[in-house]
Amino acid sequence: MSQMLAIDFLPMLAASGGAHHAAQPHPGMITFFALMLISIAVMPLWKPDWWHHHYPKVAVGLGTITASYYAFVLHDYHRLGHVAHEYISFISLIGSLFVVSGGIHIRVKGESTPAINCLFLFIGAVLANIIGTTGASMLMIRPWIRMNKYRITAFHIVFFIFIISNVGGCLTPIGDPPLFLGFLRGVPFFWVLEACWSGWFLAVVMLIALFFVIDRKNFLRAPKKIRDMETAHEEWRFDGLHNIFFILMILVAVFIRSVPFLSEAMMLLAAVGSYVTTHNHIHNANDFNFEPIREVGWLFVGIFATMLPALQYLEGNAENLGLNSPMKFYWLTGILSGVLDNAPTYLTFLAAALGKEGLTLDSVTDVQAFVVSNGAELTAISLGAVFFGAMTYIGNGPNFMVKAISEHAKVKTPSFFGYIRYSAMYLLPILAIIALIFFWGSAEAVPLQK
Repeated sequence: MSQMLAIDFLPMLAASGGAHHAAQPHPGMITFFALMLISIAVMPLWKPDWWHHHYPKVAVGLGTITASYYAFVLHDYHRLGHVAHEYISFISLIGSLFVVSGGIHIRVKGESTPAINCLFLFIGAVLANIIGTTGASMLMIRPWIRMNKYRITAFHIVFFIFIISNVGGCLTPIGDPPLFLGFLRGVPFFWVLEACWSGWFLAVVMLIALFFVIDRKNFLRAPKKIRDMETAHEEWRFDGLHNIFFILMILVAVFIRSVPFLSEAMMLLAAVGSYVTTHNHIHNANDFNFEPIREVGWLFVGIFATMLPALQYLEGNAENLGLNSPMKFYWLTGILSGVLDNAPTYLTFLAAALGKEGLTLDSVTDVQAFVVSNGAELTAISLGAVFFGAMTYIGNGPNFMVKAISEHAKVKTPSFFGYIRYSAMYLLPILAIIALIFFWGSAEAVPLQK
């Protein structure tokens, strides 16, 4: 869970002959961003009860320190206003999709075969691009558990996180938080589909094929009585389908950027409309509550604010990082996305890539020019952030949500380090194949977007 910031005072600086460096923050201010990310990664494991009760204070406290520095030391109110607008846009999309997807319930009768499981995972990977990885995960994890209830194991949960909670959401800015942040900064909406579809397709197909091999072995080990049940007729029922209207309303709102806050208002209206028109029994069947989005909302307040100095530093010092090829951007973005959080990591390396070209993340014109001239680097950053978010539970917001729901359903799920063992064994080799196919060879981009 994470997002970023903005810097939009470049036009003002241009008029003064490039006083871009006049408002540069002290490098020591990056410490608060590091503390924010370390807290997100460590505290839920070290002091879970304390963190559960006090994480809003940590996020707001660290964010307030950074925001006060920009307001009272740098007097950069324009930048703060831009960050606030970006945060509102981000949380409006994530929150509205969360609420609307919570109003749709999938009932499953019967047991699933390995082939049906694979089809379910592929549908989830596609759906993740329409309602986001968070929405798709919340909508599909419970039916996934129910349809495999007689033989569900840890790898069922792990591959669900790999495919539906992460890799699947790589085709649209709605799919995964990093890509939506890029869209807010100026990356064209359909560029993601054009640039990433081949990498997405290969990764999803390889993961599903690997899952089929493992699930087939699991299926054959089950007693014959269970196997016979799983080949029996299945019944599916969908409740709350009126919420499809509200999903479409959110999708339309994403493209409305000309009138300030109209897009966010439409998303809020869709969320409210969905919540009040959805019957209680559907919310109860989904165990729907606002705690997951509450956590995202508070944590992102801190992340958006504290990342300002880090982004500016990377823009000004990108040439010293040795990032001179799509391969390096892919691996470095990916590694940090796995151990930190993929949304802020995406913006961090996008800022570095732009800074290397003398461009700024605060200018939509600069970002769009970078997309045209350095599309392979942006493709590498996008795939690295989205795909590697599945390497650990903390790499992407839905991961921990899926783990919590699975444990509540009495499904055995891997521990934090147990999950990493799965991802290192099954996911990492596939991500390495992606790197070799699309980014090996030279500093120049492999034109995936063509």
